[in-house]
Amino acid sequence: MSSFKGRYDYTVDNKGRLNIPVKIRKSLSPEANDTFILTRGYEQCLFLYPLDEWSKLETSIRDLPTADGQNRYFVRTLLQWTVEVQLDNQARVAIPQKLLEFARIESEVIVLGVLERVEIWNPAIYEAYMTSQSVSYEDVAATVLRPKS
Repeated sequence: MSSFKGRYDYTVDNKGRLNIPVKIRKSLSPEANDTFILTRGYEQCLFLYPLDEWSKLETSIRDLPTADGQNRYFVRTLLQWTVEVQLDNQARVAIPQKLLEFARIESEVIVLGVLERVEIWNPAIYEAYMTSQSVSYEDVAATVLRPKS
């Protein structure tokens, strides 16, 4: 099981390749086999799942009732953006142009470890997202970490 943490400031080269941070690579489970699934994320970022974590997500997606229109919309939207990428010899993944355009990534990126996945952000979009939150981190933490009754 992979467990990613931390923020890393990186760049995407002119061919759309991103070097995966060493700490992220060290947290990659052997089952992933240096293979990732890259797709559209939320709030205009990209999600990068190691293959083993993607398999878990895919299992839960397969269990969604297809009679529900929202489920069909979600699955179609997610999967139309999805591509399998492999670490190259220099520990980079190639990000397709359509995903770079979606996330408005030109050069600079923020790479976030978010437990089972990695998020890739345009720094300006990430900072705008963080400052647009109407509640404080402390208030959210108090709600999210509240013991379940």
